[in-house]
Amino acid sequence: MEASDLTPRQYYEQIKSTPNRAKFGFGRKAALVNIDLQKAYTRTDLFKTAYETDPKQLDYVNQLSDLCRSKGLPVIWTHVGYADSGEDCGVWGTRTDTPDSLQNIKIGSERSEIDDRLNIDRKCDLVYLKRMPSAFYETPLASLLVFHQIDTVILTGGSTSGCVRATCVDSLAHGYRTIVCLEGVADKHEIPHFANLADMQLKYGDIESFETVSNYLNEYQPVN
Repeated sequence: MEASDLTPRQYYEQIKSTPNRAKFGFGRKAALVNIDLQKAYTRTDLFKTAYETDPKQLDYVNQLSDLCRSKGLPVIWTHVGYADSGEDCGVWGTRTDTPDSLQNIKIGSERSEIDDRLNIDRKCDLVYLKRMPSAFYETPLASLLVFHQIDTVILTGGSTSGCVRATCVDSLAHGYRTIVCLEGVADKHEIPHFANLADMQLKYGDIESFETVSNYLNEYQPVN
């Protein structure tokens, strides 16, 4: 194992500034997947489980969502929520049992609600309830992407080291070019945030700026 005195942030910045492998790049048709931007994780004024990385994160997500809709591209939102018993959280919910624990995000509760600052078009956007880290696991996401002939998945949301990473890995495994919008993702602490950005960049997807992602969407021409 190679040793280093770099911080995770420095390591990520080094990887971005001196890339040693080609990008996957954008393909011919994209979908936007906004992961778990629910109050349990976004409302720092209400819940201690919430976090903020870029203070404009939700604005960026709204702008990307608007751009995708204007181009006829799918916009998908996920959130987590569990039955009153918490049993559908499985072993993931066995490490703690407090009011803030994962399995105690109950379906229909305020903690499970997507943040009110986000603009969801209920007529065309898809909203999926998920119970495990990846947005692909036991949701209709994979079949939806096939139906729309998608080859590129753009990710926003949180946490970078948790559900974003899990979705990124699954997206690659399903054969998609995967783009993580840098300003669109957040985590509780900078160490897992930057460590996982670095790992995803090296292995599973491309970490791109909001400007780069929005430029791709602005220039996108619908395909037949």
